[in-house]
Amino acid sequence: QVQLVESGGGLVQPGGSLRLSCAASGSIFSIYAMGWYRQAPGKQRELVAGITVGGSTNYADSVKGRFTISRDNAKNTVYLQMNSLKPEDTAIYYCNADIRNSGLLKNAYWGQGTQVTVSS
Repeated sequence: QVQLVESGGGLVQPGGSLRLSCAASGSIFSIYAMGWYRQAPGKQRELVAGITVGGSTNYADSVKGRFTISRDNAKNTVYLQMNSLKPEDTAIYYCNADIRNSGLLKNAYWGQGTQVTVSS
């Protein structure tokens, strides 16, 4: 069994910051790309940021310069530092990772989601 567990969401005022964490655990052989997605009410889920094993990153245009994705391979954890938050960043944020389990099967796994609300 492989699990992704997110933490760090909450309520923040516009202009504020939050840091999301997502830890992978279970029968893991190796982890490949990791990323963060978000889904706002009435909208489709969209990619926010992604990071490869080697540390290459990509971002949605809407968050470039404000959000930073990083990972700690020793801890099987990916982070999303969110600065200068705007009300339009309000959404449920989901962690995603491509993981090869101990049985050498590779799948995409999702976390349960964490709510981020930006409001005064």
